[in-house]
Amino acid sequence: MAAGYRTYDQRTTGRRGNNRGQFYVYGNAVRQAEPFPKRMPEAHPEQTGQHRQMSRQVAKNRHRAKSISPAYAVFLAAAAVCAVLVCMVYLSLQSEVVSRSENVAAMQEELAELTEANDTAYNAAVDSVNLVTVRDRAMNELGMVPESEGSVVEYDRPAGEYVKQYSDIPESGVLAKSDDASK
Repeated sequence: MAAGYRTYDQRTTGRRGNNRGQFYVYGNAVRQAEPFPKRMPEAHPEQTGQHRQMSRQVAKNRHRAKSISPAYAVFLAAAAVCAVLVCMVYLSLQSEVVSRSENVAAMQEELAELTEANDTAYNAAVDSVNLVTVRDRAMNELGMVPESEGSVVEYDRPAGEYVKQYSDIPESGVLAKSDDASK
């Protein structure tokens, strides 16, 4: 006795598990497939008498659908031209945005390079200046003296942003001494 598996829809067998949709057939004879029942022939439209009327109506509708009035054709042409113009404007604006973006990126790169060069120059200038050397040179070569308690005169800044100088500053560095400044 030979046994075989045949696929079958699970809904019809109601089985569940690993061999889902299959069932065991006993015996060596394969069942013959049952033929599908033949369909009933439909009534032809010619027999009902509506075929001529329907075909005239269908032809009329098809002819009406195929024909386009001149006004509608002008409208479609104008809509197509407007669509093309809008697309062209959009593409030109998109191109302008891309070019400006590239320009901004180039300017940002240039700014980064200039900032780096400026920082390098500033650090080199700061590193090259030794304040002790500057003070010694100012005092010994240029004859400058450090400030003393009576040599600094403080004044209130006028309302404007600048001070007018009407005469030269004397070599002593003091324009006028008041009695309060000497005390």
